[in-house]
Amino acid sequence: MSILFVTGTSTDVGKTIVTAALAATARAAGSEVAVCKPAQTGVAPGEPGDLAVIERLSGVTRTLELARYPDPLAPDTAARRSGHPLLTLAETAAAIESCADADLTLVEGAGGLLVRMGEFTLLDLAQKLDAPVLLVTAPGLGTLNHTELTTRALYAAGVRCAGLVIGSWPGTPDLAAECNRIDLPAVTGTEIVGTLPAGAGAWAPADFTASASGWFTPDWIAEYLHP
Repeated sequence: MSILFVTGTSTDVGKTIVTAALAATARAAGSEVAVCKPAQTGVAPGEPGDLAVIERLSGVTRTLELARYPDPLAPDTAARRSGHPLLTLAETAAAIESCADADLTLVEGAGGLLVRMGEFTLLDLAQKLDAPVLLVTAPGLGTLNHTELTTRALYAAGVRCAGLVIGSWPGTPDLAAECNRIDLPAVTGTEIVGTLPAGAGAWAPADFTASASGWFTPDWIAEYLHP
């Protein structure tokens, strides 16, 4: 089994849509794909969450959610407010490892790299499972600082950064976005391996899956997404 974590520089940078694109790309290449979202917040029981979006766009149906909290907060805060127990590192790692028969298991975090998903962060989980982390980032002002801080945290922890993905590239990029696209690899030492067009999450599933592989560099797909 290959495991790839997906985190972001912050919330609302496109992690879920990037995860869906990864799942669609791997599935189209013939891989058996599983997707895990350990903690879902801001969604009531029975309502569709991020995994429902991934299922709709990618066609992948093997998904796993371990905890759900109604408040749109960091998972540990939301768990305490709802009176639910915090997820533990051991149980979360074991749940991901239960997907060992899949060729690829994608794990989408909540918010940024150091947001507490329970008694641990996504960084702790990646360390425990010795898995790389793909970093989804924004194109606009502020992204250089946020992205460099996150990649430095990964490197300091000895966790491999699988690359950067711009989660929502505007149809008409401004000067900051154009410059950031050049500067991001320079300040982080990590290549941009994917760029998703803004609004891709609203595309029809057939159009989304047909286009997804073109949003990532072919060599990167071969290294991380093929069985």
